[in-house]
Amino acid sequence: MASYTYTSLPTGSVRLLRLLPNSDRNSRIECQLITFSMFDSGSTHPYEALSYVWGSEDKKQPIYVDGGELYVTANLHAALSHLRHCFVERVLWVDAICINQHVKDEKGRQVQSMAKIYAKASRVIVWLVDPPEKAALKRVAPDQGDPAVDGDQADNGDQALESIRAAAEEQHVDSKMDQAILTLLRREWFQRIWFIQVLQEVAAARHILIKSGSTEIDGYAFCRGLSVLKPFETHPDLQALIPPIAYLIKGAVFRRRHDKDDTSRPAKFSLKICPLGELVDMYHTRKATNPLDKVYALLGMSSDDPGIKADYNSSWKDLFRELVNFSLSNPVSIRTWDAKEVPVMEANGNVLAEVSSAREDATRDDGEHTAPGHSDAKREPSSRFAFPASAKVIKKGDIVCLLEGASRPTTIIRPCDGFSTIIRIAGPVDRLPKWSDLITTFPTDLLLVWDWDECRRKSQGGEGYEYFISSRGVPQCPSPECRCQDHLDKAARWWNLGMLLNGMKRFKEAVKTFQKAIEVYGAAAALRSVDNTSPGHVPWREVDKKYTEHGQMPLWWAVEEGHEVAIELLAENGADFDAKDKTGRTPLSWAAEKGHEAVVRLLVEKGASVETKDDWRRTPLSWAAERGHEAVVRLLIEKGASRGHEAVVRLLIEKGASVETKDKSGGTPLSWAAERGHEAVVRLLIEKGASVETKDESGWTPLSGAAERGHEAVVRLLIEKGASVKTKDESGRTPLSWAAKRGHEAVVRLLKRAI
Repeated sequence: MASYTYTSLPTGSVRLLRLLPNSDRNSRIECQLITFSMFDSGSTHPYEALSYVWGSEDKKQPIYVDGGELYVTANLHAALSHLRHCFVERVLWVDAICINQHVKDEKGRQVQSMAKIYAKASRVIVWLVDPPEKAALKRVAPDQGDPAVDGDQADNGDQALESIRAAAEEQHVDSKMDQAILTLLRREWFQRIWFIQVLQEVAAARHILIKSGSTEIDGYAFCRGLSVLKPFETHPDLQALIPPIAYLIKGAVFRRRHDKDDTSRPAKFSLKICPLGELVDMYHTRKATNPLDKVYALLGMSSDDPGIKADYNSSWKDLFRELVNFSLSNPVSIRTWDAKEVPVMEANGNVLAEVSSAREDATRDDGEHTAPGHSDAKREPSSRFAFPASAKVIKKGDIVCLLEGASRPTTIIRPCDGFSTIIRIAGPVDRLPKWSDLITTFPTDLLLVWDWDECRRKSQGGEGYEYFISSRGVPQCPSPECRCQDHLDKAARWWNLGMLLNGMKRFKEAVKTFQKAIEVYGAAAALRSVDNTSPGHVPWREVDKKYTEHGQMPLWWAVEEGHEVAIELLAENGADFDAKDKTGRTPLSWAAEKGHEAVVRLLVEKGASVETKDDWRRTPLSWAAERGHEAVVRLLIEKGASRGHEAVVRLLIEKGASVETKDKSGGTPLSWAAERGHEAVVRLLIEKGASVETKDESGWTPLSGAAERGHEAVVRLLIEKGASVKTKDESGRTPLSWAAKRGHEAVVRLLKRAI
């Protein structure tokens, strides 16, 4: 027998399979292929579309098309055998037969038209029977499914379907059938992506028929029965799988029909169910024979235009990158791999809220989840976000955030070990709090892993995510066998995660994360022989600078931000409160400058020295005085500390502070106050005996500093108090020359009159 040979398919046409009748169920399957132009009409057409699991390419069985032999999978052969009528021919669209699978260009064009093909079908038949090889596995492990079903062999799916039908009709269903129903819902069809495309593409069709062997049930009744029984509620694997499917099947009969205008552009036809990002959220963990179908199968349902074409010559790596760039609008960086269903991204974000609880709304058939969350105290105290059911269940502790440049604003992430995983890539734009529109900054650095295969950790023999993260393009040290850059990258990852957790006020987790960053960073520093200029090492990257500038570590960061709880936790873990950064400043020095009174009190109580001087010979007290933090100044003096706003200066003088004390550069309190324009402080210091002619190491007098900065009132006061306008500094400049250089006209006139 000669093999069947396909003829070319005209543009805008499809092939339909005419399944010829035969009263003998054991006879060979005879059929014909006809070419049909379906794009010139807005109505449905008298053919049925088949949705099924292809099954293994091994042990194919023949059917006979126009006298030629064509081999199909065993499961499709079984489906056709059950669908063949005794006396009446049946017209079907079956992807494996109606598309020439060996011509990629044709396959791509047909996939682009899949939405229309299923939308125009008068009925979609869902064939739930597992392929023989899957059924054989279930015979080996019966707890994972029902007995095998191949060919004419009977299965127990008919009992499950009948029970679901009875539930839809509000009849009593024996609890003994629960296992049969669960088994049915775990069949391979529910795990695939392509059937979801079929379901959603047929949402505009008249009728969906669910079929298992010889038993069949209307799609709407199937969904109604499931909503009554809810057999998946205590089974997490089904909870994220079944509700979205039931929602789409049940809603099919209510969706509008498409008119001629909708069908005028075949490549652009779509059922417009929801944006592509939401579709991906719902179905990205499903299985597909070709991974490209995980995206292409959804294009005909998206309500937006991602600009992605079904091109089977494309690689999975390139398609994944295209999808991520559309969803996240070109994040800072993205790394993808062929045959690996996971990208790694680095992006900037702004945290909106932490999920404080998440539950399924039992009143909805789509399994919608609501996620109340508490947000930054400066914003609204709480927000409630509602998300349709998706492949990954939202949990308490997940974080709702905005990613910079994202086409869909809200993304839900889950903090992990030095990175975060993406739980949802798209969120409900119409339900965002009003203040989210005002966000323009994205301060949080995020390393994101978007896993499309939740069994990855188990299936990859411990490979986990570290392989992907460490392979995302981190520059390697040219020194032989040196892994300093790997350690530095890990330290940066842990640090950024700590910043994220700290921003969510999850201080205990943040402190542990910061300590992990320090530990890993220490290993990197040791590998670089402490000195980052060691021969053979690559230059320090931007991500490393946070560990070297100002000696910034968790304690300093917590002090600068005023986080008392984090400081307490660090104290419990042995933090050194007298440690100095590279400029010689202590945590108390930073807290005093920032004016964090409570933190200053806490540090002093923990034993921090109030007299320690930094490299500029400045104490915490001098920093607080310069910034005008009167309460901190008073506290430090009370705690034994031995400059600014008038009240602070007066307080210092009352406590015996010298008005002529010089810092490392020779500056006095009067010179600092004059340079900063604090007129009242200048007057007070002069009244208390401060010299207006004292010079610093550069030869500057208080008048020089005030003139150079353009502080007219201070210049006038100093002249009145006898300051010389002719005094020259080390560079030979007078106060007049400094004022003229800076363009301070009023000061120039004032000084000229004084000469």
